[in-house]
Amino acid sequence: MEKDAELIDIRPDEILDTTRLEPFLRENLEGAKGPMEVAQFGGGNANLTYMIAFGENEFVLRRPPLGPVAPSAHDMKREHHVLANLYKEYPLAPRSFLLCEDHDIIGADFHMLERKNGIVIRATMPEKFAGNPTLNQRIGLAVVDALADLHSLDPNKVGLGDLGKPEGFVERQLTGWTKRWHKAKDADNPDFDRLAQWLLDTRQESKYTTLLHNDLKLDNMLLNAEDPGKAEAVLDWDMCTRGDPLMDLGNLLNYWIDSTDPIEKGSVTSMPTQDEGFPTRTDVVKHYTERTGFNTSNIDWYHAFGAFKLTVVIQQIYIRYLRGQTQDKRFADFGIRVRDLINKGILIAGI
Repeated sequence: MEKDAELIDIRPDEILDTTRLEPFLRENLEGAKGPMEVAQFGGGNANLTYMIAFGENEFVLRRPPLGPVAPSAHDMKREHHVLANLYKEYPLAPRSFLLCEDHDIIGADFHMLERKNGIVIRATMPEKFAGNPTLNQRIGLAVVDALADLHSLDPNKVGLGDLGKPEGFVERQLTGWTKRWHKAKDADNPDFDRLAQWLLDTRQESKYTTLLHNDLKLDNMLLNAEDPGKAEAVLDWDMCTRGDPLMDLGNLLNYWIDSTDPIEKGSVTSMPTQDEGFPTRTDVVKHYTERTGFNTSNIDWYHAFGAFKLTVVIQQIYIRYLRGQTQDKRFADFGIRVRDLINKGILIAGI
């Protein structure tokens, strides 16, 4: 198996039992020939992702996290359906080859997909590429272009014209994520309730319906290892649906840091966009608007919703840690992130 900076030794509580998996793959997955090797991708906070190699043939196995998961979240069947089709018109999508819903194999749904190669940029630029404003600008625009290209795609051309339920999408998102918060919270939080109420009172009417990734950001992309200004893949499609594309843009803006902006306080950042050369959030919205032709004048509401939604996502991970359903120490301080994200949403909303 090729050495990869993203690969780690499998975490002790996330061991993948290959007793039934190996014969299943050898029988059902084309290219599953030769000795089998397994490693774990170390990134990501929710779904578990493994490298499965059969000789020189490398695949990726994706499964939901350990412990109870929210209904409709971490949906491997949906992700397989999307990725078995989307690659035909959207080359940044890895192709999914095989879905398994038999829990006797590894204890959960999983699917096997194409291994794409590239680098992942997280909170800081790799030393090799640091201090290059021109490259930073290209990386930033590559992320926005990946989103705009997805939103410009006709879902019917890739057999996804019936994905999700676009009608009433925004309101369902609000009520759905609010319910998830109340199921996952470890204490009452009046500030969260205030933000949720403001979003409901000022909710937007969707003007457009497109395919949504629902979490497209820099660390859910693979960039060219030699020239990170070129995108190689977009990852993590288990929440893909059809709906209001500005939800995707607002989510991206929530991660997009402006170093001089007063809302950027606390432990909420995961992208190095404060570095010189990266487009500002204003630049991001302008570029996206030019690429898609969509009206983005109400983007602040979607930006605030991005903070609201991420608050719930982080709380869902944090409560699994508090309940002992995962031993991953990366999640120990997620309560601080929840607090900071709520404060950020309130600042964006101006309430």
